[in-house]
Amino acid sequence: MNEGDPGAGREARPRRADARRNQEALLDAAAAVFVESGVEAPVRDIAARAGVGTATIYRHFPTRADLIIAVYRHQIEACAEAGPALLEAGPTPHAALGRWIDLFVDFLVTKHGLAAALRSDDTAFDALHAHFLDRLLPVCARLLDAAAASGEIRSDLEAYELMRGVGNLCIGAESDPRYDARRLVGLLVAGLRRPH
Repeated sequence: MNEGDPGAGREARPRRADARRNQEALLDAAAAVFVESGVEAPVRDIAARAGVGTATIYRHFPTRADLIIAVYRHQIEACAEAGPALLEAGPTPHAALGRWIDLFVDFLVTKHGLAAALRSDDTAFDALHAHFLDRLLPVCARLLDAAAASGEIRSDLEAYELMRGVGNLCIGAESDPRYDARRLVGLLVAGLRRPH
């Protein structure tokens, strides 16, 4: 590389941005396949959804555990970033909380099968769980605080309690077609409202 070439540095940045976008598209595709077929879905299904070859996936994620961990982290970040955006978009803090909880439910569905897939790597799972709590608890707390401050919901609920309750309502939903976890979670969120 010629140090005197002013264009040399500019050329590398778009490639990094393109690579990041491509990796995010691949992770979105993997998450969608995991929701439909579980974390043991064939890599070729993920590659087909992402529009890439299986070699591309293995180049980025040499093992299934690497891919699952990356999808899980990607979903955590998307859920964390959505909270403030939803709060800003309104129309009310309670509505933003409800939309965020919907995203959280989607995330929990994607997470299905993670523990079994990572059973051989307990330290990786522990680190992911800590990251999950570190990133999502403050977002949920901010949404709860805003809705309570606006007078829309009761103020005596902790973010951990709500997230744990939603998680518990989602257990087993994927294996029982008669059970609609999203409906029950919606009732839970509606039940947070203060009586008029």
